[in-house]
Amino acid sequence: MATFLDASDRDRITAVATLLHRAARPVKILRAIAWPDQVKADFFAQGASALPQVEYPAFDPQPVLDLVHAARRDIFGGTAIDTWLERQASALETGARMLAGIGTAVFFEHSRRAYGEPTTPMRFDTETPLDLARQIQTVIQQLDHINLDIAPPEFHAAEVVARQIETAVGQHFGDSAPEIQVVETLSANALASASRIRLRQAARFTDRDAAQLIHHEAYIHVGTALNGQAQTALPILAAGHPGTTRTQEGLAVFAEIISGTIELNRFQRLADRVFAIQMAVEGADFLQVYQYFLERTDQPDQAFESARRVFRGGVMTGGAPFTKDVVYLYGLLQVSTAIRAMFSAGRADCLLLLFCGKLDIYDLPALAELTAAGLCELPRFVPPWVSDPRYLLALLTYSTFMNQIESERALATVKKLLEHTPIVELPARSNGNPWAVSPPSQG
Repeated sequence: MATFLDASDRDRITAVATLLHRAARPVKILRAIAWPDQVKADFFAQGASALPQVEYPAFDPQPVLDLVHAARRDIFGGTAIDTWLERQASALETGARMLAGIGTAVFFEHSRRAYGEPTTPMRFDTETPLDLARQIQTVIQQLDHINLDIAPPEFHAAEVVARQIETAVGQHFGDSAPEIQVVETLSANALASASRIRLRQAARFTDRDAAQLIHHEAYIHVGTALNGQAQTALPILAAGHPGTTRTQEGLAVFAEIISGTIELNRFQRLADRVFAIQMAVEGADFLQVYQYFLERTDQPDQAFESARRVFRGGVMTGGAPFTKDVVYLYGLLQVSTAIRAMFSAGRADCLLLLFCGKLDIYDLPALAELTAAGLCELPRFVPPWVSDPRYLLALLTYSTFMNQIESERALATVKKLLEHTPIVELPARSNGNPWAVSPPSQG
């Protein structure tokens, strides 16, 4: 049942959303815990045998906590809208306290409160992110015996990929398109904000990497940021914070899947990150996690970057990692399930609401009421698979159909048939081989 909003309600909600947006400005988690490039250089100069030494800037949480406290004075209970506002306040408070404890075990305590941890059951489900990672690993291992010719990927320089992304975002966002920059130093291969997408000059990208960046970074992260900036009555929707991370990353990975730009090694990397976080929770230090990734990839630079993701902001000796990377698989499952439910219920309106800013799936009831009241603007920028959902609808129809039929008997019959089918020799290794899959790329 929708909540009636009179003029005073509307003014109160906008005032609270504005205070929360102000509180969110300094809570820039990834920026605060980024490592200088010199840390990696020193690590390899010492033969990858010593724990990295990282100094973080001090963070005073009090200004954020004061703004959150002021906002809470006007957050009342009993409505979906006030519940949504309280979730934003709680997420920002957790984020501020996490940054205040950076480099200590306190950081981990707030990190797992914000993002969860590998063994924490998911909301309304008994499965954990660690369960999901194990299931992904099992499926990948089942595919290992498939006799596919593995062709080496064709790599492109950052400048080439930058031009591809620039063309795509120009067509999609028009005058609001982010600037595409190639920079010498960057903590990842690529990073995106509402105003720019940066690529690391020394990074190498495959054709899949370029397409993945467009669908993940541009169409989702940039798109929701720009849509959030247009929410003049609800400015908190422009702020990404720990309370929105799971759904935002889940949407971004779902976009990779629906656009056909994801690869098998991407799923493996997402699972490996969960395993590595659990290793660190159980006491593994940076060197042990680095060695785990090195054994997985045989690429020292990639192994360092993967281990860095686990230990940034946390404790190098183990026991207190940064747990954000558990949200990718959990968020993907959450978003996929929600979109299927919207499809089954005939609620295309809710699918559109997912893109009106930085939000969580559980914010939808409140945002629907706010939209009906004229406070929340429908999104201007949505990914192609939403503006033209024909493929999405076909895929959902197929997946729903397959989930409703019993296939074990049919699978057993076909497996028996294949036992007596001669193996056909595949074409020679070639980039043009339609069966070829690319090995893991860095990032």
